[in-house]
Amino acid sequence: MFGFLKKDAPAAPPTTASASPADAAAPASPSWRERLKAGLSKTRATLNTPLGELFSRGRIDDALLEELESTLLMADCGIDATQWLLDELKARVKRDKLEDAAQLRAVLAELMTDLLQPLEQPLDVSTAQPFIVMIAGVNGAGKTTSIGKLAHHFQSEGHSVLLAAGDTFRAAAREQLVAWGERNNVTVIAQESGDPAAVVFDAINAARARNIGVIMADTAGRLPTQLHLMEEIAKVKRVIQKAEATGPHEVILVLDANIGQNAVQQVKAFDKAIGVTGLIVTKLDGTAKGGVLAAIARQCPKPVRFIGVGEGVDDLQPFVAKDFVAALFEQ
Repeated sequence: MFGFLKKDAPAAPPTTASASPADAAAPASPSWRERLKAGLSKTRATLNTPLGELFSRGRIDDALLEELESTLLMADCGIDATQWLLDELKARVKRDKLEDAAQLRAVLAELMTDLLQPLEQPLDVSTAQPFIVMIAGVNGAGKTTSIGKLAHHFQSEGHSVLLAAGDTFRAAAREQLVAWGERNNVTVIAQESGDPAAVVFDAINAARARNIGVIMADTAGRLPTQLHLMEEIAKVKRVIQKAEATGPHEVILVLDANIGQNAVQQVKAFDKAIGVTGLIVTKLDGTAKGGVLAAIARQCPKPVRFIGVGEGVDDLQPFVAKDFVAALFEQ
């Protein structure tokens, strides 16, 4: 077993009270809402370009609603969620006697918020010591990078963190996680080779010995169709339960938003194998398919703990339904 720990960086030299004109003129970093809106620009364009044309027609008719259906499907909301949104929209049109198509944008945004609101369930890691988080997902979803960003997030909340390099299947995964550990000054428990379940078992014991607050266990990326490999992840969960009867306290599935409706199938498959309790949706900045969260809400609702809209360490943030929808529909 190898523990990797980055030493504290040397103290920075004292700063003077005065600032240069260039420093004073430096632009402030964009807020999370600004980054979220920028990150969802592709999905917003998919929705708002046709919506603007539809809602400028002046009147609500069947042709408008049919085109609205196509727009929602193009954003990967899925058939189930799209039908629910249209049915609710029609009911609101009838109830509130809406006639002006321009009124539909606000109603649609309100309905989308209602649909996604149940997924907004922040992760509370203070309910156990150590709090064991098991991370799963297919290769390329951004799993290991998300772990590194989560380590930064939990540290910012005052929690101590330990990482377990349980992805012994992909050669570079261990090194990638160690790099994130060094970046965040976090210990990484790893083995040059061996059983991933053994690595996680060692990590739990190490966390207890060091009084660590949060353990995050990486697991090998698996396609849900690789049943024999999915069983290996299930084995990791069983070993965690042997080491800590109440664990794992959270089983997170990392999803790449670019895969659209395939994300729904991944949630169902991984949930069957390991009992998914929360989701991280990554790469929303690179896709026009951000509506997939609506599909998840209707077909396999799981708490969306975090969403990612960029490469920066702060570009992974807790999911807030109202902010997400505002970033989709704001013009």
